[in-house]
Amino acid sequence: MRVRPAPRQRGTASARSHHGCSPITICRALALAACTLLAYPATAAPTLHIGSKRFTESTILGEILTQTAAPFTAVDHTPGMGNTAILVAALRSGAIDVYPEYLGTIELEILHHEKAGESLEQINAELADQGLGVAIALGFENSYGLGMRSAQAHELGIDRISALAAHPQLRAGLSHEFLGRADGWPGLAERYSLPQRAAGLDHGLAFEALAQGQIDVIDVYTTDAKIAHYDITVLNDDLGYFPHYDAVVLYRRSVEQRFPAAWRALQGLQGKISAAQMITLNAQADDEHRTAAQIAHGYLTATHGPSPAVSFADRLFGADFWRLARQHLSLVALSVALATALGVPLGVIAAHRRIAGPVILGIVSTLQTIPALALLAALIPALGAIGTAPTLVALFLFALLPIVRNTAVALRSIPVSLVEAATALGARPLTCLALIELPLAAPVIVAGIRTAAVISVGTATIGAFVGAGGFGERISIGLALNDDQMLLAGALPAAALALLMELLFAALERRLRGASAP
Repeated sequence: MRVRPAPRQRGTASARSHHGCSPITICRALALAACTLLAYPATAAPTLHIGSKRFTESTILGEILTQTAAPFTAVDHTPGMGNTAILVAALRSGAIDVYPEYLGTIELEILHHEKAGESLEQINAELADQGLGVAIALGFENSYGLGMRSAQAHELGIDRISALAAHPQLRAGLSHEFLGRADGWPGLAERYSLPQRAAGLDHGLAFEALAQGQIDVIDVYTTDAKIAHYDITVLNDDLGYFPHYDAVVLYRRSVEQRFPAAWRALQGLQGKISAAQMITLNAQADDEHRTAAQIAHGYLTATHGPSPAVSFADRLFGADFWRLARQHLSLVALSVALATALGVPLGVIAAHRRIAGPVILGIVSTLQTIPALALLAALIPALGAIGTAPTLVALFLFALLPIVRNTAVALRSIPVSLVEAATALGARPLTCLALIELPLAAPVIVAGIRTAAVISVGTATIGAFVGAGGFGERISIGLALNDDQMLLAGALPAAALALLMELLFAALERRLRGASAP
């Protein structure tokens, strides 16, 4: 007797095996979106890329360089890129062409001289091997120093660094870069036999911590306007530890040929900024909360009066909004697409292999415990680049865990009877996986992709610290300038983007679960 096959029910796994909302389709859509976003500026004209560090003065100087060159070529300024090592790596790789630097830093941190004081000709001869050069002495020096609240310094009778040795109880809160620099705290503490144990603190927050009495000693830049604002005494470097830090421009030597008109304009800044002027410019950022672009424009047009007030809405939806949004979205889309492409197969292996499963889940779980900035720091030398590449790799690694785990859990939760029935009817393992297991597991897998996407939106903000852009760029600038509005202008769009991802994937999950219902 022939047995009539049961009629295929609408909504079964086989009917949904090529559903448009499968993990594979999501992966393709994310990859396509990322490639579209990344390819958007490919046809742009040659651009002079200017970088700056993550503190007020560097950001202002970077903007002065940008506006000086802008009439002669397309210019892009990436502020808040991080410390010296990151900026130099960006120069060497071609990610940026120019950035403001200081001679003492170049000699001790970049050329690794035992002591500073070489001639400019000798410094340039050594930099030439790296394709770099130094030029355009801007006219002022900004040295490192140690500062204390004036009242406390007067009470303890401390006016020079050597006097700190008699007060081991004083708490030092120093910037992370100063803690690790060749001309920073380790050498300074050794030279002066200082007993204090220094804690790392973001430079933008150190002044507030000092004012509130949470710490007693901080590192300062001698042109920092906050010195006067917070009534800080800069201790005399009585043993002459710190070298000269004349402000200059560090650049790729190819800039002179690639952007001759812009380079001539930049050379016009030679000797044009005094120490007093730089303090005034810094004060306009710290006390008047003017943007670096406003300050640079005021300086270059010699109109130092107050610029028109910029509302929070103007900052939020400023000229850089769509550039930052494109960078942020491309980082998230491509990293999650790559994580999905690898994470789903790894989840399948973890679900079906008793020995390999715990190993795979253990590895991706361990990756999640690595601090984001530490992972970025390790990836920069490993990849030999800064910016997009290390940020993408970091985001990809962080996105793996929820995708791998959800895939494995979902596949293990499928009733064994369904798989056994399909096998009994002659279905091969791969056919069973593609037509039965993955479609049934799709809602839970998509939930994992959803978690990875939302996490990536927030984590992508760290990319700004290595020059990858995105809304973290505003957050970085806000931290450097102690500007709450700039912080919010970066944090709010990032939060809105995370909420949008949450809503889109929630709707997709509801659709998949509805399709899975009998």
